[in-house]
Amino acid sequence: MFDRFQHFIAIVEAGTFTEAARRVHISQPALSTSIKRLEEQLGARLLHRGRGPATLTVAGEALLPRARAALAAVEDGRRAVEEIIGLHAGEVRMGAGTTACTYLLPPLLAEFRREHPKVHYFLQEAHNQVLWDALQAGELDLALLPVESPAPEGSSWLIEPCLQDELIIVTAPGSPNIRTWVTFPRGSTTRQLLERHFPGEEVVMELGSIAAVKGNVRAGIGRCLVSRSGVVRDLAHGVLEEVPDPRTPIPRDLVLVCRGLDRLPPAAARLRELLLQAS
Repeated sequence: MFDRFQHFIAIVEAGTFTEAARRVHISQPALSTSIKRLEEQLGARLLHRGRGPATLTVAGEALLPRARAALAAVEDGRRAVEEIIGLHAGEVRMGAGTTACTYLLPPLLAEFRREHPKVHYFLQEAHNQVLWDALQAGELDLALLPVESPAPEGSSWLIEPCLQDELIIVTAPGSPNIRTWVTFPRGSTTRQLLERHFPGEEVVMELGSIAAVKGNVRAGIGRCLVSRSGVVRDLAHGVLEEVPDPRTPIPRDLVLVCRGLDRLPPAAARLRELLLQAS
């Protein structure tokens, strides 16, 4: 059934039996036979077949997240066994947002690297929904997410309070009265907090990186709501200025998320301990 789950997911992701067969390196008739036998085992039709792309039936939609979770569990087991028997020194796959990846995590990951120099780790910077999807698919072991980010249904999550941050207002030096805002695109956590605490304000720029936001604020384009951890050096060097406001600082709590302690390989479990100790 393991191979049949792989074939089923490949069809969903590729859209057609032909492309899926190419991706999994088997013939199209063999792929069709594999899916037919999976449907026979489960007693339900999983895919609508036709001239166009293959689409999921109701039963297929119900199976898809569980098939992905099953494959992720097998991969977790393989990695844990390999680490225990010493085939390699371990691997950690983690995801977080831009601010955490740029300012909060580097010193902690450096400490982890000093403790475990042979452990390989992968850090993915992405938006919240992308990280939730990667966790659910088993592509990440851990993710650092804003506490406000809603967890997808259909999975059991271990969600633990982790690091804390706060948002402040900054402008170019000598420009505290500038009223326009430079900020991040809609859907980002910082933009949501800006709209919640400063409704109706004029936004003149939507930018995709904290470096771009700070660069335009330093040039006097506007003010921004930004993580204090992201502007510590800018404030110390006098290239940005904090603007006092009764609504700031805005606390921003982060949580560490995984699919359960029993799903974490040893190396990822150790990184989790280090991050929680730093809270």
